Amino acid sequence: MAEVVIVASKQEGGAIVADEIVRLIRMREDAVLGLATGSTPLPVYEALRERIGELDVSRVRGFALDEYVGLDPSHPESYHSVIAREVVEPLGLEPARIHVPDGREAGIATAGEEYERAIRDAGGVDLQILGIGTDGHIGFNEPGSSFASRTRVKTLTAQTREDNARFFADASEVPRHCITQGLGTILEARHLVLLAFGQEKADAVAGALEGPVTAMVPGSAVQLHPHVTVVVDEAAASRLRLADYYRASWEGKPDWQGL
Repeated sequence: MAEVVIVASKQEGGAIVADEIVRLIRMREDAVLGLATGSTPLPVYEALRERIGELDVSRVRGFALDEYVGLDPSHPESYHSVIAREVVEPLGLEPARIHVPDGREAGIATAGEEYERAIRDAGGVDLQILGIGTDGHIGFNEPGSSFASRTRVKTLTAQTREDNARFFADASEVPRHCITQGLGTILEARHLVLLAFGQEKADAVAGALEGPVTAMVPGSAVQLHPHVTVVVDEAAASRLRLADYYRASWEGKPDWQGL
């Protein structure tokens, strides 16, 4: 069972996760972080900026979950640009040590295999940050994705393109394809941290954590992982049947255990 932490605000949730990342880097200066994009993980990155201080992050490595196919890396909404703007520059990470899938069409046929190889060569991901879509997708693994899937090209659903249209001037500008870490790839990270905030995520959170394990809810794959922390606000937790149990478990957890 995942550890579920129900917080009063996304800022509180971001602080909890940031503290764990700092703890990880202190234990391992070359820690490998799995980096999610979108609005959900922003509280984590904002809290990290306040905590980095004198911490040496020069050896920290990172792998983004996904990238749009065919979008120039210099485009402000490419995940190359987003990761640089929201993570690498504010936290003072070494750009060469932070990787994003190559969505350029010229090499797309082999980009997935090359990304898998880079993750393996780094020794795997220590802590993977995840968000969840309203339809239960994680990364860009849309409903129906195989739990054994690896980094590959996927066609985005109309719902995902609609959800992401807010980042573009017009919905028609949202790319139709992406390259994403697969569910099998994600499940190999040593610690999964899934975040969700807001009422619109309540059904997806309940389905992923307390529903059946099914490809129709890709987020339910986290039920198969031995070390999962889920951080949600009250609104996102509103459909959880075991919410009271999750609260009691968190309140009684020894400090030394971390997340």
